[in-house]
Amino acid sequence: MTQESPDERTQQAETDSRDATDPLVGEGMLDEEMGPSSSMAHLYRGEIHRMTFWRERLDRTTNWAVVVISALLTWSFSSSDTPHYVILIGIATLTVFLVIEARRYRGYDIWRTRVRSLQQNVFAKGLDPEIDLANPDWRTGLAADYSRPTLKITTEEAIAHRLRRIYLPLFGLLLVAWAVRITAFATDSWLATARVGAIPGSTVALSVAVFYAAALFVAFRPRTWRARGELRFEDLRK
Repeated sequence: MTQESPDERTQQAETDSRDATDPLVGEGMLDEEMGPSSSMAHLYRGEIHRMTFWRERLDRTTNWAVVVISALLTWSFSSSDTPHYVILIGIATLTVFLVIEARRYRGYDIWRTRVRSLQQNVFAKGLDPEIDLANPDWRTGLAADYSRPTLKITTEEAIAHRLRRIYLPLFGLLLVAWAVRITAFATDSWLATARVGAIPGSTVALSVAVFYAAALFVAFRPRTWRARGELRFEDLRK
């Protein structure tokens, strides 16, 4: 029986280590001997933490929007003498929150895109080696993103996501409240009641109609969605 030298044993151990490594990820990153303490697991945990932090920032913006709108609605219906344009101020305020949340959503999408890339191309492949990779060049893309992080979606798409998820129902609530305010509490025609200072009621109503038409167009126009891992109604119906 041939006795192996220490150098031969070391070389054999290195060969076995390379064989235990997933070649789709990179040498040493999914070494089976490292188990859950591998660098890939730490990387994934870090990206999950970042994604969760930005998710909480989105929730805080939404919470503030709901609180402010609730206060404005309570004030506008507290007395018949309260001007109806308080609700229009609420619409403008909600638009500001929408823009802020869209910017945060674009930041949140950076981390979620990384998490989805790891889930689809590493963990899904590890659980079922028979499935095809979602993106065969995912390592190149992920490495480039770590070298220079970039925003993945446009502001318009981010606004569309937040409108669909949160803000369209809030805008709809304000529209109904405004319509009730200028009709149920009115002593004159609703167009006359909709007047704001020197601005005729017809101009105010037209401006509101144009704003809501634009919001619906942005939210529902046909587009190629760039955000990855976002559950949309058309995805849920499949």
